[in-house]
Amino acid sequence: MQSIQEKIQELKRERGAIIIAHNYQPDEVQAIADFTGDSLELSRKAAELDEEVIVFCGVHFMAETAAILSPEKTILLPDRFAGCPMADMITAEQLRAKKAEHPGAVVISYVNSSAAVKAECDLCCTSSNAMKIVSSVPADKEIIFVPDTHLGHYVQEELGREMIIWDGFCPTHSRIRDVDILREKEDHPNAVVMAHPECPLSIRKLADHLLSTGQMCTYAKESDEKEFIVATEMGLLYRLRNESPDKKFYSVSDRALCPNMKKIDLEKVLWSLEDMQHRITVPKETADKARRSIEAMLELS
Repeated sequence: MQSIQEKIQELKRERGAIIIAHNYQPDEVQAIADFTGDSLELSRKAAELDEEVIVFCGVHFMAETAAILSPEKTILLPDRFAGCPMADMITAEQLRAKKAEHPGAVVISYVNSSAAVKAECDLCCTSSNAMKIVSSVPADKEIIFVPDTHLGHYVQEELGREMIIWDGFCPTHSRIRDVDILREKEDHPNAVVMAHPECPLSIRKLADHLLSTGQMCTYAKESDEKEFIVATEMGLLYRLRNESPDKKFYSVSDRALCPNMKKIDLEKVLWSLEDMQHRITVPKETADKARRSIEAMLELS
């Protein structure tokens, strides 16, 4: 009898498909993926691939971004209810209202946002290039930064650049507490703390390094350090441990878990390939506008 992994591989070949998985996906989903990475990295990878069918194991805004960059491809999201609370904390209508209050402002959106919100922006950014993107805006221009207040304030602190910052946040990163960091530091005194910029200020202050998920993987591999306390969604530890098996990684808390990222499992990946569901599409007008904000970011970074 075939295992579910074997069935997935067989169907993948039949469909001419590729499976890509975000760093926060369950371990078994990352294990069967052809590529793992952060959301924009995976969307760019999807655009480069020859395969026409992309099974995107992540959340809805990520699959939307892949569909924006690869409109000719079939982008499948195994669970159509896998969303992002932070992305849902701002709508295109709300952003248009904010823009009306600040005419002439440059609007920058974190990639963790819907296609409709991206379509209202001048530039997108990631957690790794946010400072470069904000720095590219002339000093005499107002900046509206959406939707993540923690990333926005981190950039503002580092650059000394005042911005109009939306009050959205990642519930998973906001559940990480300073006492979690202090406890792990006491238990592992030789470990360095890597934290994501989506974390609240109290966590950022305790971190040795503020890094995106991709930057965490690179730093862990290249650093002489041997122990790491990881303040981001705990799914990243699977990739960290696989890429740096000689090093030790400690999740900062068992609350650092995104329920939306864990909605996809092997059965849903199999069903997605069997039924070619759920296809994610973006209306052309929205996609064209959103693509401009993403491409403007890519040109700068």
